[in-house]
Amino acid sequence: MTGMLAPMAGAAVGALVLADVLSGVLRRLALRRGLTDRPGVRKAHTRPMPYLGGVAITLGTLIPVVVLVPRWDVRLAVLVVASVAVAVLGLVDDLRCLSPVARLVVEGLAATAVVLIGGRIAAFGNWLDLIVTMLWIVVITNSFNLLDNMDGAAATVATVVAGFLAWAAFLSGQTGLVLLLLALSAGCLGFLIHNWTPARLFMGDAGSLFIGFVISAAAVLVDLPGGPMSRIAEMLLVTFVATVDTCLVLVSRSRAGRPLLLGGTDHISHRLRRLGMSIRQVTFTLFAATLVPCLCGVLVAEQRLPGFAVVAGVTAIAVLVISVLLRVPVYPAEGRRTDAPAPPISTRALSTDRS
Repeated sequence: MTGMLAPMAGAAVGALVLADVLSGVLRRLALRRGLTDRPGVRKAHTRPMPYLGGVAITLGTLIPVVVLVPRWDVRLAVLVVASVAVAVLGLVDDLRCLSPVARLVVEGLAATAVVLIGGRIAAFGNWLDLIVTMLWIVVITNSFNLLDNMDGAAATVATVVAGFLAWAAFLSGQTGLVLLLLALSAGCLGFLIHNWTPARLFMGDAGSLFIGFVISAAAVLVDLPGGPMSRIAEMLLVTFVATVDTCLVLVSRSRAGRPLLLGGTDHISHRLRRLGMSIRQVTFTLFAATLVPCLCGVLVAEQRLPGFAVVAGVTAIAVLVISVLLRVPVYPAEGRRTDAPAPPISTRALSTDRS
């Protein structure tokens, strides 16, 4: 792997520069063509914001990979093709707003392709592993979609997660996967230059679904020693923030009797804002909340931490975090008049979660 240092550096630098440059170009194009996310009742941003940042992330990630990967195997080729299909799905959804069924069909097919090339959680040792793995990829893909609800939130989390997954892939000697994940991490960082508060560009579903799919698929494709428990621990750790955010929203809306897929400012980031944090403070909190579990995930991959103990600990922490954040009032009936103005929160609106 020492001979891969130059391609690895090239993929990271190339993705960073491409994503940065393309973000600026596509922002101007989106403004000229009116491809913007407009303010609405369930949206907290107050002016139209251009989409197409996800196109910059996708191209910035994949172009260096296509150029620099020395030897393609079936797994990497299928992963790249499937990720492109998910990114195109997201772009179409940004422009035309697809139905949830159409989205789930395409995401399910892409996840099935990953399972067919060997992506497995291997929790049961039978055919249930195939179904669980496919469902997990779809859920995490959409979890990152939901996480894209505030300036810099999803891009910051993805930069850290992809970087640590690249480390795990490096430990297992999976060269192509290393380059793809390094490029994704750097591409998200390049986009973050334009998405950092106050954001000038949104990634849209094209970006959030692409990011979520590559991360979830890569997590099940990384070859880890230590058996099923190490695999489960690694997946829970690298997706900790996205998973907790999704569980928090589902539990909160279910308890409040609100539609699960109807948008709202009730995510982790919004609750932290209501506790008095600034947008930058929220973003740095999400960064730290991603960094620590990901580091533990790599230690599990290196067999320095026991998988079972880590899974138990992470589950307990997740339950505690959700329990505490559920106490933060985010709906009108939870402590403020219906006509009272909500605190200003700079957020992002998505097709399945128009926050």
